[in-house]
Amino acid sequence: MKNADIYTSLPLAQFMSYRDEIIQAILDVCHSGIYILGNEVAAFEKKFADYHQSQYCAGVGSGTDALILAMKALGISSGDEVITVAHTALATVAAIVAVGATPVLVDVEEEFYMLDPKKLLAAISERTRAIIPVHLYGQPCDMHPIMKFAKNHNLKVIEDCAQATGAEYHQQKVGTFGDAGCFSFYPTKNLGGIGDGGAIITNNESIFKKVNALRQYGWDENRVAQTTSTVSRLDELQAAILCVKLKYLDRQNENRRKIANYYNMYLINSS
Repeated sequence: MKNADIYTSLPLAQFMSYRDEIIQAILDVCHSGIYILGNEVAAFEKKFADYHQSQYCAGVGSGTDALILAMKALGISSGDEVITVAHTALATVAAIVAVGATPVLVDVEEEFYMLDPKKLLAAISERTRAIIPVHLYGQPCDMHPIMKFAKNHNLKVIEDCAQATGAEYHQQKVGTFGDAGCFSFYPTKNLGGIGDGGAIITNNESIFKKVNALRQYGWDENRVAQTTSTVSRLDELQAAILCVKLKYLDRQNENRRKIANYYNMYLINSS
């Protein structure tokens, strides 16, 4: 091991790989004078939706906010229970608590350490409203049995894709199986900004319209508040940066696989 070159994927390395394009994108936004919900956000939302073959995308302030707004758009609130995996990041559970719901944690399956669909039945109650499968470490959950269970029990499915943008399950990208897919663009993610950011994708127009309102004071198209909400918007700078980096996402994911293979090879040989 001591003679092995172990490579890591760092936010700075991603920036340096596309430095000139990113700096130009930032300058273009600065010179435009439009910094909130302008052309760059609209362009990124379309490109991100198209990448996933999804109908709609709404950029928001963070991956945590994406989960919160998706749950609110689906009517999940106080008194409800939401099933998720026990060893997810804190953000998943924090989002459930933030909408007033109760997280119900289930264990993982032993091969890939994803949510175990076989353990869902024991976790359900009359208060269960939704499942949040979390695609961890760039790997997809076993979505077919999860979706079948959700359909049989009339549950909503919100996919937490923060660690797995671009991952596929049976040639279909994660985030497109459930009612909504939630993404994080925190700098360490495989599609990371230079700051916070998140997005929600969906094929449901009603969910999309509700999220659009919830991310900005509850406003409708005429800026009349139809509900109470806070502000959680993807800004123009992050959107412009993400438009650049999205072009290289598949290449970056392949690089991550190569890095993982280095670790696997040297760890196996170290014994």
